Amino acid sequence: MPPTLASLVQHSALKLTVRAGEDRLDTPVRWAHVSELADPVPYMEGGELLLVTAMTLDADNREAMRRYVKRLAGAGVVGLGFAVGVNYDEIPQALVDAAREENLPLLEVPRRTPFLAISKAVSAAIAADQYRAVTAGFEAQREMTRAALTEGPAAVVARLAAHVDGWAALYDASGAVAAAAPEWAARRAARLTADVERLRERAAPASAVVGGTDDRVELQSLGTGRRVRGALAVGTGAPLGTAERYAVHSAIALLTLTTERSRSLQAAEQRLGAAVLRMMLAGQPDHARAVAGDLYGGLLDAPFRLLIAEPAGERDPAAEPPLTALADALDAAAARTGEAVLTVPESDERLLVLAGDGGAVVAACQAYAAKEAEEAGVVVGLSAPAGPIAAASAYKQAEQALSVARRRGRALVEHEELAAGSVLPLLADDAVRAFADAMLRALYEHDATGRGDLVASLRAWLSRHGQWDAAAADLGVHRHTLRYRMRRVEEILGRSLDDPDARMELWLALKATGDKAPQ
Repeated sequence: MPPTLASLVQHSALKLTVRAGEDRLDTPVRWAHVSELADPVPYMEGGELLLVTAMTLDADNREAMRRYVKRLAGAGVVGLGFAVGVNYDEIPQALVDAAREENLPLLEVPRRTPFLAISKAVSAAIAADQYRAVTAGFEAQREMTRAALTEGPAAVVARLAAHVDGWAALYDASGAVAAAAPEWAARRAARLTADVERLRERAAPASAVVGGTDDRVELQSLGTGRRVRGALAVGTGAPLGTAERYAVHSAIALLTLTTERSRSLQAAEQRLGAAVLRMMLAGQPDHARAVAGDLYGGLLDAPFRLLIAEPAGERDPAAEPPLTALADALDAAAARTGEAVLTVPESDERLLVLAGDGGAVVAACQAYAAKEAEEAGVVVGLSAPAGPIAAASAYKQAEQALSVARRRGRALVEHEELAAGSVLPLLADDAVRAFADAMLRALYEHDATGRGDLVASLRAWLSRHGQWDAAAADLGVHRHTLRYRMRRVEEILGRSLDDPDARMELWLALKATGDKAPQ
């Protein structure tokens, strides 16, 4: 630790005597400075032990000493050393009283102790403290390097927490807590996710300091270039010292290396993944497994899901591409659970992902799409569970679900929803609406003249499956009247209502237009 007033008082060669401020001797000393100026404050930075002989001071003047000491204390001077036997045989009582009033440590320096000896003692202690800090920092770096090579990022976080005498947490690319030490720190780290999210929005490297009721937390981004691959949180009860700072910087470098893969390796993996996926889609799962080897574990052996993601709309060019953010979130989910995932950017505008059914990756995609729905970041189509020989079918299912998601203005649609739901929402397409308007326009124009209610009659007759009595009762008219109206519908449209295709198209047209007449 740095030198303190107490360590100087205890220095056997200096022979210093405490005359005031006895309860503040544990204050660290940043430097020892000699000044005979009546007001040395403009030349002080704070933390100094000021050494004087009172050559230019009226040390017997109580009011002058009160102002002098008050100025020193306000400037952050940690102590005053007064040399006796030079200009004064002893420290004047006015100065002693002023120092006691401000609780400023006042040290009596005997004539045989030169100020140079005190300065050397402070300098040597500072140098020794810096050497200890550097040595401790190098030792921490060695320990964390071994941990990174043999145990992984979680071990680095654990070693760092021990070295800073606090806690540490590692966040993945999605902002989730990937590792924390000690164990209780995971709960503390989880409360900082909003701060981590704000840090991730800034270009790397970035840092921030957030304060809690019990600790001071430093957040550091991890990654090279502008991409943030994760974040490191370090919580301590006080600002970091030199040794702790060395340890944190070493951890940042090591964690960046472990979380940041080289671009060439990542590109090679993506090319391999694309080849494997093409083989799966071509109905060659055996060849795909042979090429992939153990890279994707049992992912290619089913059941799996295929998802297709595209940008939802216009985006800010300065913001991170939404597909990149989605890929990072899915990779992070896979890394946390040890799942295999096959992520292939088909283009800048389309991302293909093969993930295990019911796993964390699919769940992360669903959660991400739900979060991004309001921001219109991505639109995702998710296939039903499929086996290795059905990859092509899964691809078609994902494309169909993606099309429906865009049509319905949703961020994610699963293929199972299409079979379990209704076809009616699909009629919202502009082309379908235009077809329906054109088909029914003549009937609406006829009704607008007040010569009958053909549209309502057609709707009632179709809803009753052509049952005259039931439909007439719904309308409150005689069945002969209804028969006449249906003949007029056939005459106007030029189509027979005995044709099941005509009845189907008319019913869908009525559903597509609702109660609105063509404009």
